[in-house]
Amino acid sequence: MKNYLKYISMVFFAGLTFNACETTELDLRVSPNDLAADQADPNLLLNSIQLAYASNMDAISDLGAELTRIDYMFGRDYFNNYPGDTFNGIWSRTYSSGFNDPGDGTVQVGMFTNVSTLETINDESETDYSFHVGVSKTLQAHMLMLLVDYLGEVTFSEAGNPEEFPAPNLDDGASVYAAALALLDEAEGLLSGSPLTLGADDLFYGGDTSKWLKLVNTIRLKAYVTTGDTANFNAVIADGNYISSADDDFEFQYGTSELQPDTRHPDYATDYTPSGANIYQSNWLMELMLDNDDPRIRYYFYRQTDATPGADADPNEETLACSLAVPPQHYIDGGFTYCSVPNGYWGRSHGNNEGTPPDNFFRTAVGVYPAGGRFDDSSFGVVGLGVGGGGAGIEPIILSSYVDFWRADMAGNDADRATLMRSALEKSIAKVQSFGSLDVNADLSVGADAAAVTAYIDGIIADFNAATGDDKENIFAEQYFTTLFGGATEAYNYYRKTGYPTTVLPNWEPNPGAFPRTFLYPQNEVVTNPSLTQKETMTQQVFWDTNPASPTFPPAN
Repeated sequence: MKNYLKYISMVFFAGLTFNACETTELDLRVSPNDLAADQADPNLLLNSIQLAYASNMDAISDLGAELTRIDYMFGRDYFNNYPGDTFNGIWSRTYSSGFNDPGDGTVQVGMFTNVSTLETINDESETDYSFHVGVSKTLQAHMLMLLVDYLGEVTFSEAGNPEEFPAPNLDDGASVYAAALALLDEAEGLLSGSPLTLGADDLFYGGDTSKWLKLVNTIRLKAYVTTGDTANFNAVIADGNYISSADDDFEFQYGTSELQPDTRHPDYATDYTPSGANIYQSNWLMELMLDNDDPRIRYYFYRQTDATPGADADPNEETLACSLAVPPQHYIDGGFTYCSVPNGYWGRSHGNNEGTPPDNFFRTAVGVYPAGGRFDDSSFGVVGLGVGGGGAGIEPIILSSYVDFWRADMAGNDADRATLMRSALEKSIAKVQSFGSLDVNADLSVGADAAAVTAYIDGIIADFNAATGDDKENIFAEQYFTTLFGGATEAYNYYRKTGYPTTVLPNWEPNPGAFPRTFLYPQNEVVTNPSLTQKETMTQQVFWDTNPASPTFPPAN
């Protein structure tokens, strides 16, 4: 996603420049970084908000996935893995009101500033820009909730007003959640009248306000499941106007262009290169799916080889050094896979901090879902530019399968949980399998057919119904986390709320430090804002996290 931020900035800046040259007379006495509301193009502002939001979602999802073993995490010490600059880009894309120089010198204006400008334009113009403002407030509300989830406290009441609050204070998480829900109320009011898009590019729903209204309610569901508000959660469900089918899935669509700008899925761009793959996949997730014979495994992962050193091939110190190592005692005691998953699923375990060997044409790459890569048809070819789906994947943000897991989480009995989990798995597998068509050269016949999918789901539900206690909760959480592959923002929340699954791999390091309950504040903001003092640890809990303090929770850490 690092490159994607650059391209977002380039696209927005280019669009702003083009619009200025073609349709307006520039007053050279006015800084182009301080345009008045009547000089700004609402459509470009909306584009910028949507792209900043999409960029943030990719970055936050990656962090959630790493900590919950859905993705691989490099480094043995949690505190050192996630320093103060971890949230710098996310924070600036949310709040920045001027120049922000991430390395390429382009203009980057944050969501808050642009939402405020859109509101001003809508208030002062005879043209109704309710669609622009309603969409923007929806995205703003969701981003505020996620910043609370990951940081604990964020700026809201004093944000976006540098003249009155040059050093804005942080608000407590509960009040920001309440403010975000109020923003959703405003968004609903603006979108309920089916306002015209006025030529705006809706990068998510193509201008369909009915889908945006479903999203508004679904973000409410996200807030209620996170905070355990059963009554309000059930009220939204009873109303029925939320994301419940794949047709309404909330996702960001990538393209296949390699240059000017690179519109491909960021993971595809990183893995499908002339020099091979560059991402390590999670041993925990690959082994879980392999052991379960999960129908999604060939879509999630693309193997470049059919055997893994130390598992079903001879150990190889050059390409997989840990295949010759003796596992540490905490891995031996727990019966965990330290290094090698068989059948060519060549990844890394949680916290592995070994150097980078010449394994780029051996390690498992991202597959056709959601990154638009290759479908794994056991051909064991190599990755490269343009192969598979060319990167035309998606950033899954809130899918109907996720919502069914939320409903199962909030259900009052195990029978309802099982029914909703079945529905979630059916939706997830159907969506994942639909991505096979992106890889036109793949032999999709090696994938699971309808009978195999049914047998898989029946088996999971039977195991869930037969299990008790931790075993039951682990089955549920494992399937939820598997479904969240590619869009794992909520996995981090679930893990801190419940402590499940307890089956996740431990860190390579026996004493990796306390599991992060929240991240450090963005260092750029701490340095420039005298109202902020950086945290000394990452053990501060979010207002909705009422579990025991670290390091005893989550138990698997």
